Amino acid sequence: MPNLKDLKNRISSVKSTRKITKAMQMVAAAKLRRAQEAAEMSRPYTERFNAVMKKLAASVGDAENAPRLLAGTGEDKVHLLVVMTAERGLCGGFNANIAKLAKAEAADLLGKGKTVKIITVGKKGRDAMKRDYGQYFVDHVDLTEVKRVGYADAQAVAANVLNRFDAGEFDVAKIFYSQFENVVTQIPTKQQIIPADVGDLDEADTETFYEYEPDETAILADLLPRGVATQIFSALLENGASEQGARMSAMDNATRNAGDMIDKLTIEYNRSRQAVITNELIEIISGAEAL
Repeated sequence: MPNLKDLKNRISSVKSTRKITKAMQMVAAAKLRRAQEAAEMSRPYTERFNAVMKKLAASVGDAENAPRLLAGTGEDKVHLLVVMTAERGLCGGFNANIAKLAKAEAADLLGKGKTVKIITVGKKGRDAMKRDYGQYFVDHVDLTEVKRVGYADAQAVAANVLNRFDAGEFDVAKIFYSQFENVVTQIPTKQQIIPADVGDLDEADTETFYEYEPDETAILADLLPRGVATQIFSALLENGASEQGARMSAMDNATRNAGDMIDKLTIEYNRSRQAVITNELIEIISGAEAL
Protein backbone atom coordinates (compact mmCIF):
# COMPACT_ATOMS: atom_id res chain seq x y z
CA MET A 1 0.00 0.00 0.00
CA PRO A 2 1.47 3.42 -0.96
CA ASN A 3 2.23 5.77 1.91
CA LEU A 4 0.28 8.94 2.59
CA LYS A 5 2.89 11.23 1.05
CA ASP A 6 2.87 9.34 -2.26
CA LEU A 7 -0.94 9.42 -2.39
CA LYS A 8 -1.00 13.12 -1.60
CA ASN A 9 1.54 13.87 -4.33
CA ARG A 10 -0.39 11.78 -6.82
CA ILE A 11 -3.66 13.55 -6.02
CA SER A 12 -1.93 16.90 -6.47
CA SER A 13 -0.49 15.75 -9.83
CA VAL A 14 -3.87 14.56 -11.12
CA LYS A 15 -5.47 17.85 -10.04
CA SER A 16 -2.86 19.76 -12.04
CA THR A 17 -3.54 17.55 -15.05
CA ARG A 18 -7.27 18.20 -14.69
CA LYS A 19 -6.67 21.94 -14.76
CA ILE A 20 -4.69 21.57 -17.99
CA THR A 21 -7.28 19.38 -19.71
CA LYS A 22 -10.07 21.72 -18.62
CA ALA A 23 -8.19 24.70 -20.04
CA MET A 24 -7.54 22.86 -23.31
CA GLN A 25 -11.22 21.96 -23.52
CA MET A 26 -12.23 25.61 -23.17
CA VAL A 27 -9.69 26.73 -25.76
CA ALA A 28 -10.89 24.05 -28.20
CA ALA A 29 -14.50 25.13 -27.62
CA ALA A 30 -13.60 28.73 -28.47
CA LYS A 31 -11.72 27.69 -31.61
CA LEU A 32 -14.42 25.23 -32.63
CA ARG A 33 -17.02 27.93 -33.14
CA ARG A 34 -14.88 29.82 -35.66
CA ALA A 35 -13.71 26.65 -37.39
CA GLN A 36 -17.24 25.27 -37.63
CA GLU A 37 -18.56 28.52 -39.11
CA ALA A 38 -15.76 28.55 -41.69
CA ALA A 39 -16.41 24.93 -42.69
CA GLU A 40 -20.18 25.40 -42.94
CA MET A 41 -19.86 28.64 -44.92
CA SER A 42 -17.59 26.94 -47.46
CA ARG A 43 -20.01 24.09 -48.18
CA PRO A 44 -22.56 26.03 -50.31
CA TYR A 45 -19.77 27.50 -52.42
CA THR A 46 -18.16 24.11 -52.92
CA GLU A 47 -21.49 22.48 -53.79
CA ARG A 48 -22.37 25.20 -56.29
CA PHE A 49 -18.89 25.06 -57.81
CA ASN A 50 -19.23 21.29 -58.26
CA ALA A 51 -22.66 21.73 -59.85
CA VAL A 52 -21.24 24.15 -62.43
CA MET A 53 -18.36 21.76 -63.11
CA LYS A 54 -20.83 18.90 -63.65
CA LYS A 55 -22.80 20.93 -66.20
CA LEU A 56 -19.66 21.88 -68.07
CA ALA A 57 -18.38 18.31 -68.01
CA ALA A 58 -21.74 17.05 -69.30
CA SER A 59 -21.55 19.56 -72.15
CA VAL A 60 -18.02 18.49 -73.09
CA GLY A 61 -18.84 14.78 -72.78
CA ASP A 62 -16.11 12.45 -73.98
CA ALA A 63 -14.58 14.97 -76.34
CA GLU A 64 -11.02 14.20 -77.36
CA ASN A 65 -9.94 17.73 -76.50
CA ALA A 66 -11.28 17.53 -72.92
CA PRO A 67 -8.76 18.83 -70.34
CA ARG A 68 -6.47 16.21 -68.81
CA LEU A 69 -7.65 17.13 -65.33
CA LEU A 70 -11.11 15.94 -66.37
CA ALA A 71 -10.30 13.12 -68.79
CA GLY A 72 -7.23 11.86 -66.92
CA THR A 73 -4.13 10.31 -68.44
CA GLY A 74 -5.92 7.22 -69.67
CA GLU A 75 -3.97 5.12 -67.16
CA ASP A 76 -4.67 3.90 -63.65
CA LYS A 77 -1.24 2.77 -62.55
CA VAL A 78 0.18 5.44 -60.24
CA HIS A 79 -1.92 6.82 -57.38
CA LEU A 80 -1.09 9.87 -55.30
CA LEU A 81 -2.57 9.92 -51.80
CA VAL A 82 -2.73 13.31 -50.07
CA VAL A 83 -3.20 12.57 -46.36
CA MET A 84 -4.31 15.66 -44.43
CA THR A 85 -4.23 15.56 -40.63
CA ALA A 86 -3.47 17.91 -37.73
CA GLU A 87 -0.12 19.26 -36.62
CA ARG A 88 -0.87 18.42 -32.98
CA GLY A 89 -2.30 15.49 -31.08
CA LEU A 90 -4.50 15.25 -27.98
CA CYS A 91 -7.62 15.11 -30.13
CA GLY A 92 -8.83 11.56 -29.64
CA GLY A 93 -8.88 9.33 -32.70
CA PHE A 94 -9.06 12.20 -35.21
CA ASN A 95 -5.60 11.74 -36.72
CA ALA A 96 -5.57 7.95 -36.33
CA ASN A 97 -8.87 7.51 -38.18
CA ILE A 98 -7.69 9.50 -41.21
CA ALA A 99 -4.41 7.60 -41.28
CA LYS A 100 -6.26 4.30 -40.95
CA LEU A 101 -8.40 5.10 -44.01
CA ALA A 102 -5.33 6.14 -46.01
CA LYS A 103 -3.46 2.98 -44.98
CA ALA A 104 -6.38 0.81 -46.06
CA GLU A 105 -6.45 2.54 -49.46
CA ALA A 106 -2.68 2.19 -49.88
CA ALA A 107 -2.79 -1.50 -48.94
CA ASP A 108 -5.65 -2.11 -51.38
CA LEU A 109 -3.83 -0.35 -54.24
CA LEU A 110 -0.55 -2.15 -53.57
CA GLY A 111 -2.43 -5.44 -53.44
CA LYS A 112 -3.74 -4.71 -56.94
CA GLY A 113 -0.23 -4.04 -58.24
CA LYS A 114 -0.57 -0.26 -58.39
CA THR A 115 2.16 2.23 -57.56
CA VAL A 116 1.48 4.44 -54.55
CA LYS A 117 2.91 7.87 -53.76
CA ILE A 118 2.06 9.78 -50.59
CA ILE A 119 2.04 13.47 -49.68
CA THR A 120 1.29 14.27 -46.05
CA VAL A 121 -0.19 17.54 -44.82
CA GLY A 122 0.22 17.73 -41.07
CA LYS A 123 2.87 16.25 -38.80
CA LYS A 124 0.61 13.67 -37.17
CA GLY A 125 -0.32 12.12 -40.50
CA ARG A 126 3.33 11.84 -41.44
CA ASP A 127 4.16 10.15 -38.14
CA ALA A 128 1.25 7.72 -38.45
CA MET A 129 2.08 6.72 -42.03
CA LYS A 130 5.86 6.73 -41.79
CA ARG A 131 6.37 3.32 -40.19
CA ASP A 132 4.42 1.24 -42.73
CA TYR A 133 4.53 3.43 -45.83
CA GLY A 134 7.48 5.76 -45.33
CA GLN A 135 9.17 4.46 -48.50
CA TYR A 136 6.29 5.82 -50.58
CA PHE A 137 6.55 9.42 -49.30
CA VAL A 138 7.29 12.02 -51.95
CA ASP A 139 6.65 15.24 -49.98
CA HIS A 140 5.40 16.73 -46.75
CA VAL A 141 3.60 20.04 -46.20
CA ASP A 142 4.28 21.63 -42.82
CA LEU A 143 1.56 23.95 -41.50
CA THR A 144 2.98 24.27 -38.00
CA GLU A 145 3.54 28.01 -38.33
CA VAL A 146 0.10 28.64 -39.85
CA LYS A 147 -2.22 30.01 -37.18
CA ARG A 148 -5.32 29.96 -39.36
CA VAL A 149 -5.55 28.00 -42.60
CA GLY A 150 -6.36 30.19 -45.61
CA TYR A 151 -6.99 29.71 -49.29
CA ALA A 152 -3.34 30.52 -50.03
CA ASP A 153 -2.30 27.42 -48.08
CA ALA A 154 -4.69 25.29 -50.13
CA GLN A 155 -3.35 26.84 -53.34
CA ALA A 156 0.20 25.89 -52.33
CA VAL A 157 -0.82 22.26 -51.77
CA ALA A 158 -2.83 22.26 -55.02
CA ALA A 159 0.12 23.72 -56.96
CA ASN A 160 2.34 20.94 -55.61
CA VAL A 161 -0.14 18.28 -56.75
CA LEU A 162 -0.83 19.91 -60.14
CA ASN A 163 2.87 20.33 -60.93
CA ARG A 164 3.44 16.65 -60.26
CA PHE A 165 0.47 15.75 -62.46
CA ASP A 166 1.76 17.93 -65.30
CA ALA A 167 5.13 16.21 -64.93
CA GLY A 168 3.44 12.83 -65.36
CA GLU A 169 4.29 11.56 -61.87
CA PHE A 170 0.86 10.01 -61.22
CA ASP A 171 -2.47 9.17 -62.86
CA VAL A 172 -4.99 9.49 -60.01
CA ALA A 173 -4.94 11.72 -56.93
CA LYS A 174 -7.08 11.37 -53.80
CA ILE A 175 -7.30 13.41 -50.64
CA PHE A 176 -8.01 12.05 -47.16
CA TYR A 177 -9.53 14.21 -44.46
CA SER A 178 -12.24 14.21 -41.80
CA GLN A 179 -15.66 15.69 -42.53
CA PHE A 180 -17.17 17.56 -39.61
CA GLU A 181 -20.62 16.49 -38.45
CA ASN A 182 -20.70 17.61 -34.83
CA VAL A 183 -18.53 17.65 -31.72
CA VAL A 184 -18.91 13.90 -31.26
CA THR A 185 -18.90 12.74 -34.89
CA GLN A 186 -16.18 13.33 -37.49
CA ILE A 187 -16.25 11.14 -40.58
CA PRO A 188 -12.94 10.08 -42.25
CA THR A 189 -13.43 10.81 -45.94
CA LYS A 190 -11.71 9.84 -49.18
CA GLN A 191 -12.21 12.05 -52.24
CA GLN A 192 -10.76 11.86 -55.74
CA ILE A 193 -9.59 15.21 -57.10
CA ILE A 194 -7.67 14.13 -60.23
CA PRO A 195 -9.23 13.26 -62.61
CA ALA A 196 -12.04 15.48 -61.40
CA ASP A 197 -14.87 13.42 -59.92
CA VAL A 198 -17.97 15.29 -61.10
CA GLY A 199 -20.37 12.47 -60.29
CA ASP A 200 -22.90 10.90 -62.65
CA LEU A 201 -23.11 13.09 -65.74
CA ASP A 202 -26.50 11.60 -66.60
CA GLU A 203 -27.91 13.39 -63.57
CA ALA A 204 -26.70 16.81 -64.71
CA ASP A 205 -29.29 19.44 -65.49
CA THR A 206 -29.78 19.14 -69.24
CA GLU A 207 -33.17 20.84 -69.42
CA THR A 208 -31.61 24.29 -69.22
CA PHE A 209 -29.48 25.26 -72.19
CA TYR A 210 -26.46 27.49 -71.66
CA GLU A 211 -24.22 29.20 -74.19
CA TYR A 212 -20.65 29.61 -73.01
CA GLU A 213 -18.14 32.16 -74.16
CA PRO A 214 -15.44 30.96 -74.54
CA ASP A 215 -16.39 27.33 -75.09
CA GLU A 216 -16.82 24.73 -72.37
CA THR A 217 -13.37 23.21 -72.88
CA ALA A 218 -11.62 26.54 -72.38
CA ILE A 219 -13.65 27.32 -69.28
CA LEU A 220 -12.95 23.89 -67.82
CA ALA A 221 -9.24 24.27 -68.49
CA ASP A 222 -9.32 27.38 -66.31
CA LEU A 223 -11.74 26.13 -63.63
CA LEU A 224 -10.36 22.63 -63.06
CA PRO A 225 -7.10 23.78 -61.38
CA ARG A 226 -9.18 26.09 -59.20
CA GLY A 227 -11.45 23.18 -58.47
CA VAL A 228 -8.51 21.20 -57.08
CA ALA A 229 -7.58 24.10 -54.82
CA THR A 230 -11.22 24.52 -53.77
CA GLN A 231 -11.57 20.86 -52.82
CA ILE A 232 -8.34 20.96 -50.83
CA PHE A 233 -9.35 24.19 -49.09
CA SER A 234 -12.74 22.76 -48.19
CA ALA A 235 -11.05 19.63 -46.82
CA LEU A 236 -8.66 21.73 -44.72
CA LEU A 237 -11.58 23.68 -43.26
CA GLU A 238 -13.46 20.46 -42.49
CA ASN A 239 -10.30 19.13 -40.86
CA GLY A 240 -9.94 22.26 -38.76
CA ALA A 241 -13.46 21.97 -37.37
CA SER A 242 -13.13 18.21 -36.87
CA GLU A 243 -9.83 18.60 -35.02
CA GLN A 244 -11.23 21.14 -32.56
CA GLY A 245 -14.40 19.10 -32.06
CA ALA A 246 -12.40 15.94 -31.42
CA ARG A 247 -10.01 17.76 -29.06
CA MET A 248 -12.90 19.31 -27.14
CA SER A 249 -14.52 15.90 -26.70
CA ALA A 250 -11.23 14.21 -25.78
CA MET A 251 -10.31 16.85 -23.21
CA ASP A 252 -13.80 16.68 -21.71
CA ASN A 253 -13.40 12.93 -21.27
CA ALA A 254 -9.92 13.42 -19.83
CA THR A 255 -11.23 15.99 -17.33
CA ARG A 256 -13.99 13.62 -16.23
CA ASN A 257 -11.56 10.72 -15.89
CA ALA A 258 -9.19 12.88 -13.85
CA GLY A 259 -12.06 13.79 -11.54
CA ASP A 260 -12.95 10.13 -11.08
CA MET A 261 -9.32 9.27 -10.37
CA ILE A 262 -9.09 12.08 -7.80
CA ASP A 263 -12.17 10.72 -6.03
CA LYS A 264 -10.73 7.19 -5.92
CA LEU A 265 -7.32 8.40 -4.73
CA THR A 266 -8.95 10.58 -2.06
CA ILE A 267 -10.89 7.60 -0.74
CA GLU A 268 -7.72 5.52 -0.72
CA TYR A 269 -5.85 8.35 1.02
CA ASN A 270 -8.53 8.66 3.70
CA ARG A 271 -8.55 4.90 4.30
CA SER A 272 -4.77 4.80 4.56
CA ARG A 273 -4.79 7.78 6.92
CA GLN A 274 -7.49 6.14 9.03
CA ALA A 275 -5.43 2.94 9.17
CA VAL A 276 -2.36 4.88 10.32
CA ILE A 277 -4.36 6.65 13.02
CA THR A 278 -5.87 3.35 14.16
CA ASN A 279 -2.44 1.75 14.42
CA GLU A 280 -1.14 4.69 16.43
CA LEU A 281 -4.10 4.45 18.82
CA ILE A 282 -3.53 0.71 19.24
CA GLU A 283 0.13 1.36 20.05
CA ILE A 284 -0.78 4.04 22.62
CA ILE A 285 -3.43 1.84 24.26
CA SER A 286 -1.09 -1.17 24.30
CA GLY A 287 1.63 0.96 25.90
CA ALA A 288 -0.76 2.30 28.52
CA GLU A 289 -1.94 -1.21 29.41
CA ALA A 290 1.66 -2.38 29.73
CA LEU A 291 2.27 0.25 32.39
